[in-house]
Amino acid sequence: TTVVLTPLEAREYTLVLRTVGSAVSLRRTEVIAVDAGEVAETALRANTMVETGDVLVQLDDRTERLELEIAEATRDQAQATVTRYEGLRTTGSSVVTDVALSEARVALRLAEANVGLAQVALDDRTIMAPISGRLGLSDVSVGDRLSTGDTIVTIDDTTSLLATFEVPERSIGLLAEGKPVLVSTPTYAGRIFEGKITAFDSRLDSVTRSATVQAEIENPDGVLLAGMTFAIRMTEVIDPLPAVPATAITWDRTGAGIWIAEGGSTRRVPATIRYREGDQVWIETDAPLGAQIVAEGASKLREGAQVTTAGARKGPGA
Repeated sequence: TTVVLTPLEAREYTLVLRTVGSAVSLRRTEVIAVDAGEVAETALRANTMVETGDVLVQLDDRTERLELEIAEATRDQAQATVTRYEGLRTTGSSVVTDVALSEARVALRLAEANVGLAQVALDDRTIMAPISGRLGLSDVSVGDRLSTGDTIVTIDDTTSLLATFEVPERSIGLLAEGKPVLVSTPTYAGRIFEGKITAFDSRLDSVTRSATVQAEIENPDGVLLAGMTFAIRMTEVIDPLPAVPATAITWDRTGAGIWIAEGGSTRRVPATIRYREGDQVWIETDAPLGAQIVAEGASKLREGAQVTTAGARKGPGA
């Protein structure tokens, strides 16, 4: 039988996983009204960047300012009483008893606490950004009346995004914290963004047989937005395995195998297919590297068949 022979060589294989995921901001929050009131001023322009502590909404605070003034006046009066009593006790006067001085000091502490409560109530009328980020759309405007618990606006810190995607059971071996991932989106065709795996689930979904994975994507330019759909790619180079042309694989009742030519005759060696790409197949086999294998014409062979060489074929690594 005339066949084409090629040496059995080992080659690395790049395992590529492609999947689809969506992203949210790594840091995000909803600004909630903690107190009810009428909106006096706003700074809620959508898609503008804000820093932590920037004022977003100012509620009408006239009542709270007056209550703070009352509390401060009461505190000052209590402080004056304590100072007067302590001055009398210093001069040795018996007019002020220990009980009276103690009660005056307690009254001062209560007055100072009331000043603190009034200050907190006043501060709550000014709603500030809890984090730095980009403002979302808001329908709050001057003159609106907010109720406690109303959502005012969302803030997304898009300097980093958190992409969530599913990895099938067969690719679980690719997962490791810190492993790089490559991300692309139709919005920016041809541009690749880099990220890394930060966490993955400890068990598979019983229905989809996949694990949920999270990856952090750096977005310093802010071009990526939360909610975008991403095409995600992970790669891993597998240790070298014997690689043969697809035409070298034959099948029988025992499974796949390849034919080796030795001294003009052939014998069949079992093989387990690990990977396939184009016309190349990576296998596990007991055949030694460097052995001459039948690359073409293997389907016509029988155990011990005599063969002649039609021509040499370059190995898969050439």
